[in-house]
Amino acid sequence: MTTAALKLRVEHLDDALGLHVTEPRFSWRLPAGTAEQTAYRIRADNGWDTGRVESAESTLVPYDGPPLHSRQRVEWQVKVWADGTEGDWSAPAVFETGLLDTADWRSEWITPGENPVGAPGNRPATLLRYEFGVAAPVVSARLYATAHGVYEGFLNGERVGDAELAPGFTQYRTTLQVQTYDVTANMRQGSNVLGVILADGWYRGLIGYFRFADQWGDRPALLAQLHLTHADGTETVVGTAPGWRSAQGHVVAADLIEGERWDLRRLPRGWSGTGFDDSTWVAATTDPRGFRELVGSPAPPVRRVQELVPVSVRRLDEHRQVVDFGQNINGWIRLDRLGPAGTKIRLVHGEWLDASGDVTTENLRPMLPGRPEPLAAGQIDEVVSAGTPGDVFEPRRTTHGFQYVRVEGHPEDLTPQDITGVVVHTDLRRTGWFSCSDEQITKLHEAVVWSLRDNACDIPTDCPHRERAGWTGDWQLFVPTAAFLFDVAGFSAKWLRDVAADQWPDGTVANISPAVPGEHLIEEVAWLNGSAGWGDAAVIVPWELYRAYGDTRVMAEAWPTIVRWLDRVERAARTKRHPDRAATRPEPASHEKYLWDTGFHWGEWLVPGEDIDLAAFPKLDRGDLATAFYAHSTRLAGRIAEVLGRDDEARHYRALSEEIRAAWRTEYLGDDGRLTPDTQANHVRALAFDLVPDDLRDAVAARLVELVRAADTHLGTGFLATPYLLPVLADTGHPDVAYELLQQDTAPSWLVMIDRGATTVWEDWNGVSASGEASQSLNHYSKGAVVSFLHRYVAGIELPDDAPGYRHFRIQPRPGGGLTWADAAHESPYGRIESAWSLEGGELHLRVTVPPGTTATVILPSGRHETRGPGTHRFVDTTPAWRDCVPVAGRP
Repeated sequence: MTTAALKLRVEHLDDALGLHVTEPRFSWRLPAGTAEQTAYRIRADNGWDTGRVESAESTLVPYDGPPLHSRQRVEWQVKVWADGTEGDWSAPAVFETGLLDTADWRSEWITPGENPVGAPGNRPATLLRYEFGVAAPVVSARLYATAHGVYEGFLNGERVGDAELAPGFTQYRTTLQVQTYDVTANMRQGSNVLGVILADGWYRGLIGYFRFADQWGDRPALLAQLHLTHADGTETVVGTAPGWRSAQGHVVAADLIEGERWDLRRLPRGWSGTGFDDSTWVAATTDPRGFRELVGSPAPPVRRVQELVPVSVRRLDEHRQVVDFGQNINGWIRLDRLGPAGTKIRLVHGEWLDASGDVTTENLRPMLPGRPEPLAAGQIDEVVSAGTPGDVFEPRRTTHGFQYVRVEGHPEDLTPQDITGVVVHTDLRRTGWFSCSDEQITKLHEAVVWSLRDNACDIPTDCPHRERAGWTGDWQLFVPTAAFLFDVAGFSAKWLRDVAADQWPDGTVANISPAVPGEHLIEEVAWLNGSAGWGDAAVIVPWELYRAYGDTRVMAEAWPTIVRWLDRVERAARTKRHPDRAATRPEPASHEKYLWDTGFHWGEWLVPGEDIDLAAFPKLDRGDLATAFYAHSTRLAGRIAEVLGRDDEARHYRALSEEIRAAWRTEYLGDDGRLTPDTQANHVRALAFDLVPDDLRDAVAARLVELVRAADTHLGTGFLATPYLLPVLADTGHPDVAYELLQQDTAPSWLVMIDRGATTVWEDWNGVSASGEASQSLNHYSKGAVVSFLHRYVAGIELPDDAPGYRHFRIQPRPGGGLTWADAAHESPYGRIESAWSLEGGELHLRVTVPPGTTATVILPSGRHETRGPGTHRFVDTTPAWRDCVPVAGRP
């Protein structure tokens, strides 16, 4: 058995190339069976050696060696002392810094000599190339690149790297990401060519629900720098500067929303390789707009992650064929058979089929106020064949959300071997799994996994088609679920920097980050920002990342944003009153200075059966909801401040939270436990946010059950309360009701989605009606937060607030709903946690795996408590509830 540490990481990255962090943090896994690390030693080839450090920490250990400089490659190892034994040195790991300072850039921004023109959404991509000589052999080569737009690089005819949609989506007015590529294998002595395809992307293409364009600029641009290290130690630097050439080639239109169009007859074959005649191309021009902050991403890049073979291809008529991939995905298709020269093929992507069996995009068309017709859905790609054998169409400057593709104009019958679904998203590491004896619930879990995958495209989006926007409320309510299923630490930290950049001077947190500038400026939508539950993402997301990963730095970075947001809410509560309250109570009561009852709030949003009156909606008094989030966020701020050592601020926010809670009770809670308003969501939130005193919790929970029963045992929650609904019921002594809601098979419910063919989670509870008509997005992860109940209650893997990163955790399965077995696993920062149980005869059999360096408290249904250290442990529990259960062979 090895005594060496394993799986070394820097920051939250497996491949730490191009870091822009001067004090990176180091993590490692302990050898199998290790109960506790007592010390570590890190050594690196840059002279850093910690010596023996007495510490149990093995995650996010900060660097304190010699100052790091640009383009520095550091090899490091770690040795641990554990259980009284000195371990071996680990296998070496490597990290490399990028260009850390603006002064390191010797290149200039360039822009196409002829600005690609056309209507927004229909502008062509530009080809850029530069041929240069290399006189001496190259032992190392790094390419650093970014763009205003999206770019795809080539070196000597070979594609550079595997990142898609680079440089990614950030708040471009403040920050641009730089990609670092190891291109050593692509270099040759003699003539070389750098080539780039440059398109609008988010930077100046159509974006968001309103389809704004040119939001950050009106010209695409490129910045690239190639560093070559020769055998004798000398360097050559090649970059964007005068001398580059540009032309419009075969990509005649490229837009993230509208789609991409190629005319392969216009492809200048060989353009990215040596020996190509570019004399008819025009000179690229330098762009004097200067530098924004150039950074590396703390997240993995967007990549082509998976390929799907169609489950069917069928003809509608002589011009149209419909392809079904059997799964709603984010990405594009690759078409291998393009037909004779001049064949024009049109590809329409959609999530659903209409009554005739044709692809529909009607549910994806945004309806703007004051417009008689909705906007087009986009998601249409086209290719004109050159008739050249081996040509393949794969649009890589757009993405679509789809399960079905209508192929128009192809003269031949396609087979599943001719067309491939390419799944594209941020290459997040999978960390969570669940399955159980109820096949429909297992399918629901996988639908949620797919919704997260499809909506993690450099930012957490609400949907992969109609809006593709980073709605703050969606991510705050889903991030605990996401952090169980995938490693979203760096992905979320990157997004939180955009949230901070988008915060208004008065502390308002934008609805969406990165925020489209037009949505701040135009009167029609600017006032919608700063909503309770959406703006509170500034507090909740950093806290949840700390819980899941033990990352204190992300909270420290977010702290100024948190304070400004809560200051803004405090001013609104103290100085403003809702007109309805002022009319009924002209003199404000003393507690009202803690009620947040003004401003626009999205509210619970999409409550089943709720008809939204657009005229009345903004004027509603949502003080119950907003004040509840005010109390919750100030309490979390107190906890965050305490972890960060900000003791005075911790006391301030704890005290403020108590005042808000008291005000909420005075205004919305009766002496008999009756709440106003008398809705499921209000009861759920009151219990989840601990707004109800202990002596009334049972009464409030009982009323929640009455409301559920009054709805014929159906849920009545929308976006904000749904994640808490089943946990609240289980925690207040009503797990049977929680299971009934989970397994409800009539609308509204989760399983109706699965029964009606969903492979991702719908935005609206009735996203596909009983008659089969689709409405709104069929790919929103928000309502999928329910699967945390499967992880935490059904399988029983629970993370307490006082043990961040799963250093200690609970295993407390709560079987019910007729389930006869369930198992779940989570790859925590310390290793794999497993909980698997089955009911056999009159016994519950439980298998638990505890990773090295951690402990688990196992709580059996009978109430028995056991504490276990690393390893796999088995338990048998016998209670009256299990005696009539049918044995299940082979589990677990």
